[in-house]
Amino acid sequence: MSLTVSPELLHAAESGPIADEEFVACVRESLPYAWQTVSRVAAELSSSDAEFADNEIPPPGEEERGQLLRALASDAIRSSLERHFGVKLAFQNCHRVAAFRPAAVDSDTYRRFISVRGQLLNQSPELRNC
Repeated sequence: MSLTVSPELLHAAESGPIADEEFVACVRESLPYAWQTVSRVAAELSSSDAEFADNEIPPPGEEERGQLLRALASDAIRSSLERHFGVKLAFQNCHRVAAFRPAAVDSDTYRRFISVRGQLLNQSPELRNC
């Protein structure tokens, strides 16, 4: 299961649309490692002039790795995180999360990061089973 959904939030979802803030709070509580990682790269980006900020530190364990994979593999979770933090997220391997400024999506840097070549160059033997 990706998220721990309270009975109240589930009831609200059964009744109609959910506000982003409610969903984001559920993500924050359910996937704390993923939340911390995305929060950190988004904060690093906002406090710099860099085109992007990224996390190259592998998760400490399988639970954390699973949280990151679930957060970034879900369109709903990923897009809500992007809206919340005002960034475009990019993902390589099982841990390399990058936050780009939305305007950078058309940049060469972004295109290199999400390219097949970028993916291949970011491989290493210790990450094969991630």
